[in-house]
Amino acid sequence: MLGRVEIKRFVVVGLTALLLLGLAGPLLAEEAAPQAAAAPVAAAVTFTKEMADAIKDYKIAMDTMWVLVTAFLVFFMNLGFAMVESGLCRAKNAVNILSKNFIVFAISSLAFYIVGWGLMFGDGTGLLGLKGLWFVNGADNSPAMGDAYQGVYSAINWTGVPIWAKFFFQLVFAGTAATIVSGAVAERIKFGSFIVFSFVMVGIIYPVVGHWVWGGGWLQKLGMWDFAGSTVVHSVGGWAALAGIIMLGPRIGKYTKDGKVNPIPGHSMTSATIGCFVLWFGWFGFNPGSTMAASWGDIARIAVTTNSAAAAAAFSATLAAWFTLGKPDLSMTLNGALAGLVAITAPCAFVSVGSSVIIGLIAGVVVVSAVLMFDKVKIDDPVGATSVHLACGILGTLFIGLFAQDSIMPKTTGNGLFFGGGLALLKAQAIGVVAAGAFTFAISLAAWAVIKALMGIRVSPEEELEGLDYGEHGMTAYPDFQAVTSSLGTGRPASAAGYQMSAVGVPKKAPAHQ
Repeated sequence: MLGRVEIKRFVVVGLTALLLLGLAGPLLAEEAAPQAAAAPVAAAVTFTKEMADAIKDYKIAMDTMWVLVTAFLVFFMNLGFAMVESGLCRAKNAVNILSKNFIVFAISSLAFYIVGWGLMFGDGTGLLGLKGLWFVNGADNSPAMGDAYQGVYSAINWTGVPIWAKFFFQLVFAGTAATIVSGAVAERIKFGSFIVFSFVMVGIIYPVVGHWVWGGGWLQKLGMWDFAGSTVVHSVGGWAALAGIIMLGPRIGKYTKDGKVNPIPGHSMTSATIGCFVLWFGWFGFNPGSTMAASWGDIARIAVTTNSAAAAAAFSATLAAWFTLGKPDLSMTLNGALAGLVAITAPCAFVSVGSSVIIGLIAGVVVVSAVLMFDKVKIDDPVGATSVHLACGILGTLFIGLFAQDSIMPKTTGNGLFFGGGLALLKAQAIGVVAAGAFTFAISLAAWAVIKALMGIRVSPEEELEGLDYGEHGMTAYPDFQAVTSSLGTGRPASAAGYQMSAVGVPKKAPAHQ
């Protein structure tokens, strides 16, 4: 039996429990009441116009930041071109090459602002833009897109960023096309003549082809695709460079009388290698940035296809050089990586990662073959620009017609030949390659011919042998090198004997091709 003490404890515990339960009921009811009252309030919250506008503004801001940052990366590629070209050429011409690579973007900026942008993106015919032609002054309500856009640059209303973000991104691409010419005509071209051609290139030639493909022109309507510029940027630059090489002729001593090739090595493979790394890095702005929007799925995939093609091409070019030349030539490896980057530029958004590796492997072999082929036909390209940008630019454009997959970016290219799409896409790509090449080459030849007639395009034989640094700029890139008396009789120091073609005599008069 329970004692009195236990009974009292039981009663106390029971009463305490009842008291707590009694207090808990009202407290829980008080907490539930606000929640119940809050339910109608939450249900009453609607998605307002202010909220929609705020989200839209955030997207515009993010897209604008993405476009500008990637444009800055492409601008940074100018350093890469300068280092690659100067490294692959002789020390006595380093200042000249650096000067050309620096001034070319300045000229490009002015030419594209004055007239290039309007020709490329202004509303007009299938051949060229006509509205808003001068100084980017046409009507425009960017970042409005699609049907909401009201302006004269409707071909680029698919991206929702401000007009000046569009302009700057397209400008750095135009500057890249002009820079390609610099290396191909190195070591014998007049500085002033190069400046004049660069203005024509960016003000007229490049934007006309750009209008055809990206500005709503006839090739775009035909169904040609070029995502980031294998044709518009690289092939156009390559065709213009080829025309310049033909008009200039080869460097003195490059080819012997019996047709043999005399190698003229560059002075700094260190500079060339660093420059190639800069270009590879900059291409992550070139290709992913061409989405012109922070489209997370697309930009990630494009970054990987870009890198994979470069890596595969560097490897295959190394093997190809090893097999054909007997040694793994570093310059071929570097140009191999660049060849892969050029070849993937057009198809980077439309192909799988696996396809990008195949594209790179092919491009690496092609660039080595192209370098050797151009030398056989006496096309003297000191840095291999035509092999990289022209040959592999054509290749990359055609690869869309072979490797494109509709499932990767629906409602764009459709499937290429290798994925059941037939020949239609490949045919459109081939027409684009031929049309862009024929126009660019013809107009470039004409431009070079006019410049040659008016002011000349090639330096004197004495200046070429002495080095363009002295004759064109009055300075040297390496003043601590051995100083000797200038053959021009100026008393200025000349570059080290190791970098001069001492075995070649100075002709008494300029060659006929000048």
